[in-house]
This record gives sequence, C-alpha cells and structure tokens, in this order.
Amino acid sequence: MKVLSEKLLGGKQGAIGLAILSLLLFVIFPLWLDLFRLGLVGKYVTYAFVAISLVLLWGNGGILSLGQGMFFGLGGYCMAMFLKLEASDPISTKIQTTPGIPDFMDWNQLTALPWFWEPFKSLTLTILLVLIVPTLLAFIIGFAMFKRRVGGVYFAIITQAIALILSILIVGQQGYTGGVNGITDLKTMLDWDIRTDSAKYILYFTNAGLLIACMLLARYILTSKFGMLLLAMRDKEERVRFSGYDVSNFKIFIFCIAAMISAIGGAMFTLQVGFMSPSFVGIVPSIEMVIFAAVGGRMSLIGAVYGTLLVNFGKTMFSETYPELWLFLMGGLFIAVVMFFPDGLAGIYENYASKFNLAGKFSKLTAKFTKSTAAVDELVGEKP
Repeated sequence: MKVLSEKLLGGKQGAIGLAILSLLLFVIFPLWLDLFRLGLVGKYVTYAFVAISLVLLWGNGGILSLGQGMFFGLGGYCMAMFLKLEASDPISTKIQTTPGIPDFMDWNQLTALPWFWEPFKSLTLTILLVLIVPTLLAFIIGFAMFKRRVGGVYFAIITQAIALILSILIVGQQGYTGGVNGITDLKTMLDWDIRTDSAKYILYFTNAGLLIACMLLARYILTSKFGMLLLAMRDKEERVRFSGYDVSNFKIFIFCIAAMISAIGGAMFTLQVGFMSPSFVGIVPSIEMVIFAAVGGRMSLIGAVYGTLLVNFGKTMFSETYPELWLFLMGGLFIAVVMFFPDGLAGIYENYASKFNLAGKFSKLTAKFTKSTAAVDELVGEKP
C-alpha cells in the first residue's frame, strides 16, 4: 500500500501538493468565483491535460512536440461530432433540404451522412474514438519518426507541420467538418441540456476529476521502471540503446499516452465550451500549450497545471484591462520566466519555498491540530 501511494502521489510532498491543488479546484474556485468565471477556469483546466502530457513527453522524455494541439483538437472534434448529430435530429432540422444531417452539410449540398460520422451516433463509441483516434495518429507518426531515429528539433518541426496540415484539411473540407467555423450549436448529450447552470457545474467537477485522474496515471508512469528508463533515454539515449532496450518503442508508447491525455482534454473542452473549431488544432495553440508547461515547470505535473492556470488568468486579465497592450504584457511574462526562472513555477518552489521546509511545517500544523481536536473531544466527553 505504501509503495502504491508513493507511485501515485509522489510521497508526502506530492500528496500535499495534490491535496492543495484539489482543494483549489474543488472547493475554493467553485465557492469564490461566479459561474461565468468558473466556466473560464474549466476551459483552462482542459488545457492543463495537454500541459501534463508535455511533462511526460518533453520534460521527462526529452521529446518536444509542437503539435499536441492536433490531438487536443481531434478529441474535441470526436465529442463535437456526437453532440452535433444529437442536435441534428430530423425534427430539429426539418426546414433543411435534407433533414437529419448537420446544418453545415446541408449548406454544402450533402444529401447523406458521411460513413465516418456513423459511429458517432453512439456515446460509447464516441468515448472510445476520443481515445483511439488521436492515439492511432500518434502511433503512426511515432512509428514513422522514431523507428528512423528522427528526434530533437527535426521531430518538433515535423509535428508542427502535421498540425498545420491537419488544420488546413479541416478548414478545406467544410462540408464534412464545418470548415473554418468548426462544429457549433451543441446543446444536449443524451437529451441532457449541457447549457444549464447545473450542467455547467457538473461538467466542471467532472473535468477537474478527470484531470486529477490523469495526473495520478502520469505519476504512476513516471515512478515506474518505465519512468526511470524515460529519464535515462532523455539524458543518455545511446547508453540505454546499448543496454539492450528498444528506445523507439518506448518513445512511441509515451507519445501515444501523451496524445490520449491531450484528447481527453479536448473532449472536455467541447463539453465545457460548447463548440470546437480548427483554431485549436494548428500551430499557435500547440505552441501556447508548450508555454503552459514551460511556465509551470516541464518536470512537474502539478507545476504544469498551475502554469496553465497562471498564463490563462494573465491572458484574460491583461486582455480585459489593457486590450491594446495585453500581447506585449504576455510576451514580457514569458521572457521573464525563461530568463529568470528556467524551471518554471516548480523551480521557484524548489529553490525558495523548500528552504523553509513548508511541507514539514504543514505536517506539524496538521499534527498539532489533530492533537488539539483530540484533547477537546476528550474534555467534552468527560462527565461532570
């Protein structure tokens, strides 16, 4: 049991960090923020899935992917296709030339639902495809690249190019994908209205719960033997290869896991926000997601989540307060982090907060509180 908790939580310090993050996501934000702001936090949390996938892939594996947005977008499109089909029943689309198909298909003179849309009539198949489609694409890319020992900056550029190609393909196939507008007007999931206030709260908590679950999965991977090999590959790839391990298979595996985690975030984004467009598939969102991981600390799962929240909070605040200057302010924030805090927020904590032994003090305070509570209970329980 102790070994399992070490692998899942990362020891006492990791457990405390995860508990604080959970308190923030599940208690403080819902109580402190109104529904609109909480919805923004929910959207930011979906980006955090990609950030923690980059901690696995880039921070610990040394594989920089500048195309994680395509996996995020594919997961989002899979969920959007299911929701769009539910919103396009024959009664709701009776004014169309061809009732029963999405409106953008009717506008583009399609008269039947394309074959690859058929599986998305089922929620079960949709959930499976959210996981399978991005993972399969990652496997194809990884197999083609890593088996030929393509890595480093070349791999980063190739993933960036693939993300651009995919976004152009989505925009170009307007009749099948909704084109530049994306898939919009998503209303219900199994006749459950996802636009109501109660639904937004439920989706937010589901989103946060899935993020914590993915963090536990990532922590388990990193603390396993595979995680140690991943670090060894990052630092001394040739030595690992000469030790008899097939490095390419390990890279393919972690690339697929990172794609799957990113896709879960994309699917939750569609449910939280109510649409999906090609603007979340291309180069710009992919680079932004790398920045989230870099600001939080590319070696820290919890740091990556905080980095995502900080950057997006800053982006929202600067754009609202200084609409003409917010891009410069965000650029200054990124430059400052790279110059002065290369290890991100996690590095700041390790360099400064750990000097004061915050974890130890927190544990002592908890012990004192428990002892005091026990003493009070004992006094209350005494008979006069």
